[in-house]
Amino acid sequence: MNHDFMLALEAIEKEKGIKKETLFEAIEAALISAYKRNFNSAHNVEVNIERETGQIQIYTCLNVVDEVSNAQFEIQLDEARKRDPGYEIGDIVEVEVTPKNFGRIAAQTAKQVVIQRIREAERDLIYEEYVDREEDIITGSVQRFEHKNAIINLGKTEAILTPAEQMPREVYRQGDRLKIYVLEVKKTTKGPQILVSRTHPGLLKRLFELEVPEVFDGIVEIKSIAREPGNRAKIAVSSREKDVDPVGACVGPKGSRVQSIVSELKGEKIDIIEWEEDPEVFVARALNPAKTLKVELDPDHRAAVAIVPDYQLSLAIGREGQNVRLAARLTGWKIDIVSESEYIEGKKEQGSKTPDVADAVGANTIAEESDVLAEEPATVLEEIVSGEPTATGEEPVSIEEEPHLAVEDSVTGEDDALPAVVNAGEDENGIEAVDAVSTSGNDEETEETAALEEKFLDDPETTVSEEAKDISKAGQEQEEEAGNSSETGEQEP
Repeated sequence: MNHDFMLALEAIEKEKGIKKETLFEAIEAALISAYKRNFNSAHNVEVNIERETGQIQIYTCLNVVDEVSNAQFEIQLDEARKRDPGYEIGDIVEVEVTPKNFGRIAAQTAKQVVIQRIREAERDLIYEEYVDREEDIITGSVQRFEHKNAIINLGKTEAILTPAEQMPREVYRQGDRLKIYVLEVKKTTKGPQILVSRTHPGLLKRLFELEVPEVFDGIVEIKSIAREPGNRAKIAVSSREKDVDPVGACVGPKGSRVQSIVSELKGEKIDIIEWEEDPEVFVARALNPAKTLKVELDPDHRAAVAIVPDYQLSLAIGREGQNVRLAARLTGWKIDIVSESEYIEGKKEQGSKTPDVADAVGANTIAEESDVLAEEPATVLEEIVSGEPTATGEEPVSIEEEPHLAVEDSVTGEDDALPAVVNAGEDENGIEAVDAVSTSGNDEETEETAALEEKFLDDPETTVSEEAKDISKAGQEQEEEAGNSSETGEQEP
């Protein structure tokens, strides 16, 4: 029986991966429990199993004393020295109490305890195995579904794929083999609980490590990953060796490497971008496949404005903003997309609101000159009315001194007296100046005008309106005489 017992322990060690020493300790604990329950033994019992032969021995531990008060825990010194003369008071004597037959109840109890300890040992072993594989990729098959959770069979244990970690529009069937990313390993009373994911960006990174040897060896480094599971992903890579193209290494010959990853992710598109330390260049590359004309950065707010051609505006934004959203996650910058025409219009509006310094100076000069010109006529008129010297130092001409100027204005019907005053001031003879202004070339009218002037000088109180009436009446008489003379000339042969 001992031989069969040892063979069974060896088989358990190979199948379950539990060390034989752990099993021995579990069996010894089970035998102690069964012995105490069936033989009303005290707690001072030990079980020893020979590791080579499998022989089981049960001992009770007794304390050496002079006088025994409790036989279950103590032994007299004389009795102890019969076993070994070297015992002294206070020593512990191990007395074998192995029963010849534990019986059916004792064997069943030992079996249950052994099974329980084996399960606990298995759980601990599984936990220690998978806790070291957190943030790593493993392969499993879909076993069943529970409350929308997909239970993945990992062989020794099971993993849970929750709905939040399942890829959109991905259909899972029983028996499908999947590569999954280990999120967390929890230790519970029912064993280790393993949570896995198909949407985590780390899954994409581990897949590249599996498919691209340069990534696995560390020659090509994955700097950042942005992913919308099931639709599109962007990955930034850089090379630690100048001779190795990071993008080409990830794509592979004819795209074989990246195509295998796309197939594993059920058709998810992947953009591979070369990482650049300069954020302006990195943002422009992150917006691929759209071409970027210019990138303006705001380092304080980590914001960037990308200017793209008008015909590529929708391509840069992507479907429902997907392209620019992934680029922002990949670079860590807030990105705004502006078309080329909008950018130019904005610059023009900004330039019109804030003109150049030279234009501003010119505009101020013109405004000052216009203000001066606007104020000068009023100043001249005020000086004429007040009779004070003008700014040029010339004496203003008074209407009382030159009354013929007012008469001339009445005759010509002009309201503005300023030109007549200026012309009169330019000539010493006032009459000649008035003649220069007048448009009449008739000698008779000149004589009549001179007569009126003499009359006005003799009688200054005569109003301008009365003189104008006389002049108009005289003009009518001259027209009648001219008409009569024309009729007489026609009747003569």
